[in-house]
Amino acid sequence: MPSATPIPDSAIPANPPDLSKQLPKLTPRRRPQVEQKPSNPPPPTPTLPAAPSLNNHAFAAPSRRILSEEDHKTFLESDTHNLIVSFVFTLSDSVRQKTVSDVKKSDAAQDATILALLAVLDDADELLKQCPPLDTGSRFGNPVFRTFLSEVEKKQGTWHEKVGVKDASAVAELSTYLSNSFGNGTRIDYGSGHELNFILWLLCLRQLNLIPDSAFPALALIVFPRYLKVMRDVQSTYYLEPAGSHGVWGLDDYQFLPFLFGASQLVDHKHIRPLSIHNQMIVEECAKDYLYLDQIQWVNATKTVQGLRWHSPMLDDISAAKNWGKVEAGMRRMFLAEVLAKLPVAQHFLFGSLLPAAPDMSQDAEAKVGDEDVGEVEVTVDGMKHKHSANSWGDCCGIKVPSAIGARQEAKKHGEDGGLRRLPFD
Repeated sequence: MPSATPIPDSAIPANPPDLSKQLPKLTPRRRPQVEQKPSNPPPPTPTLPAAPSLNNHAFAAPSRRILSEEDHKTFLESDTHNLIVSFVFTLSDSVRQKTVSDVKKSDAAQDATILALLAVLDDADELLKQCPPLDTGSRFGNPVFRTFLSEVEKKQGTWHEKVGVKDASAVAELSTYLSNSFGNGTRIDYGSGHELNFILWLLCLRQLNLIPDSAFPALALIVFPRYLKVMRDVQSTYYLEPAGSHGVWGLDDYQFLPFLFGASQLVDHKHIRPLSIHNQMIVEECAKDYLYLDQIQWVNATKTVQGLRWHSPMLDDISAAKNWGKVEAGMRRMFLAEVLAKLPVAQHFLFGSLLPAAPDMSQDAEAKVGDEDVGEVEVTVDGMKHKHSANSWGDCCGIKVPSAIGARQEAKKHGEDGGLRRLPFD
């Protein structure tokens, strides 16, 4: 057997040749060039103009002015459209990578107008307690909701005085947006369009120089969540039907903006990923600080079937995004495409003096189009007429959609298990 015997020093040449120079040089292999697809940048935030000078300003009662495709196109190219987009996106930008706890500790949380807005929402919650629902045994909307809305109307003067609006004509203009933010009394429903009216009310207050831009984080993470809490109580009390079979955006039955503001909060978060919405422990621990997770928790709590992929498939799909930046960009595109750019939604926007319509848009909408008309509206020789149109949430002809909240609450009243149930094939 061979043995490992050392080579004697005499056998090793004194100056061994340098063989390294005889080796061919290594050249790195070039990877095939992959064609770079053009990036799809998120919609930018337009510059928010300064609040206007209101010397000798004439306030006006808001009315509908979008009666046709031409009116809608004019609106999309108008300054008011850009103002709304700028305000909503600036609110979203103001909370980027901020938590609710952070903002509550800031100076903005102690702004006098912010405290007044919270007081108004506290009063709304008290009104709710004074208008208990009837026990109808139905999962559909409770008629006492109309009584609640009537009480809200009576409080408009007092509430606006709290936030610093004392001119009677200004109160009349702003009250239209605030009243519409609580839902529709005729249909006993609520949806993301009513939520948008609350944001437009805040925008009007900003246009009146009552809300400084420095308070925007507090608007998005303190005042807006308080409004959400009030509306959740209203939904649970009166079984408000969703204003659509699954919300205008297909995210949840009632809200949209918590997902936009919430995604902005979570951009570049070190630990929480879009897929984290499926981790119940993360949702429960972090919902108090992040609107997106808080809304996920609420959506799960109101459904009778377990699993986002069954009751909110779009939210389930969005959770597959690589990062929160992509989620936020998608929410911005949704806001532009599914709200402002959809005629069945935009035709219900209200225009006054603070959010003016373009001069060449149609006049006297309320006299020509009933409040309950939904769908495309066209001008004919004989005047206005309603054109049947299937829209993104399928309630053109007023098809009622029962409240998921109502279904769970009624089940509890009858001693049935109020917990989530699994589908047989899940």
